[in-house]
Amino acid sequence: MQDATFKLCIFGDGGVGKTTLINKYLTGIFIGDTHITIGVDFHMKIVKLGGITVKLQIWDFAGEERFRFFLPNYMRGASGGIFMYDITRQSSLYHLDDWLKILVKDNIKVQDTIPILLVGGKADLEDKRSVDSKYAFNLSKTNDLTGFIECSAKTGKNIEIIFELIARLMIKKAGFLELSENFDQIKISY
Repeated sequence: MQDATFKLCIFGDGGVGKTTLINKYLTGIFIGDTHITIGVDFHMKIVKLGGITVKLQIWDFAGEERFRFFLPNYMRGASGGIFMYDITRQSSLYHLDDWLKILVKDNIKVQDTIPILLVGGKADLEDKRSVDSKYAFNLSKTNDLTGFIECSAKTGKNIEIIFELIARLMIKKAGFLELSENFDQIKISY
């Protein structure tokens, strides 16, 4: 039996590694040759954090622009979000504002809605990096996102941390648990 259920939405441009991130988290297996997500995929995982059991409903949104009209309806009731980009593709950050506009309506500040992490994927491809981590970190601050972290689904680096962090942030936002850690503008070492 779970103490809380949270809807977690993962979004960003196509090909940044959203599905691969989720597969690695759920199964521990890296599947580098995934198929394009059509619309949205849905997954669940139950985790224990801070003495409570949390059911994560993980929604994986297609990144292609032709599917974005689905987003406003699928985002309803979301407790948290992960905006993912590819550290080897600067252009994968260009649509951050577009994605945030889908989430945030009527001049509400992002930090007043749900916790959202900026996650840079494919960190194992450091030699092909085109997005400086300091730039991405500052972009997360400029857009009032809750934190920034880079990961690699291939090596497993920071995968568990990302999902534990966003779960803790959702728990804190919901008022279920007072957490002693300061989670404002988090930047995990990588």
